[in-house]
Amino acid sequence: MTRPEPVAETGAPRLAPPSGRVHLSFVAAMEEFRAEGRGGADDDTTLGRTLRDYGDKWHDPVVFERYVAEVHEAVHPAEPLSVPVTTLWYADGSNYLGRLAIRHNIATRFLREYGGHIGYDVRPTARRRGHATAMLIDSLPYARALGLTSVLVTCDTDNTGSRKVIEAAGGAFDDERGGKLRYWIETGD
Repeated sequence: MTRPEPVAETGAPRLAPPSGRVHLSFVAAMEEFRAEGRGGADDDTTLGRTLRDYGDKWHDPVVFERYVAEVHEAVHPAEPLSVPVTTLWYADGSNYLGRLAIRHNIATRFLREYGGHIGYDVRPTARRRGHATAMLIDSLPYARALGLTSVLVTCDTDNTGSRKVIEAAGGAFDDERGGKLRYWIETGD
């Protein structure tokens, strides 16, 4: 399988709430993730679960809009034990570059130990351009607006790229637990 061409960028990417304006680029990005092995039965990440649930249906604009609505609804989950999540997409115009999720609290043991407040993914053809660092830094005012004075961000011990992103965003190393490096980042004033 050939890799898709890198996404053309205009130089002004930003975080924004999910919307249909990036539909075609989003679908292409999900295919890039799938091509690198994401979305398999053993991928228990948010991206992996979402690829399994929607991967073959996103091309339909109606299904895509329903998916966008569900992402927005996660801010106020219907299930009382669910953690509220604000999802932001990082895009340059209509070019989808990545996503970032801010969990409003880390009330579950899994989130306190391994998952943290913020998770992010950058599409494969947009990596190594500083997008993950920009996304993480740009998300801190959003987290602050949610009342979070500091956020826990984690990465796998062998994920050097993500470790560098977290450290560049001001992450202070806390400890290692279960194969995860744990960092705290102050969200500012």
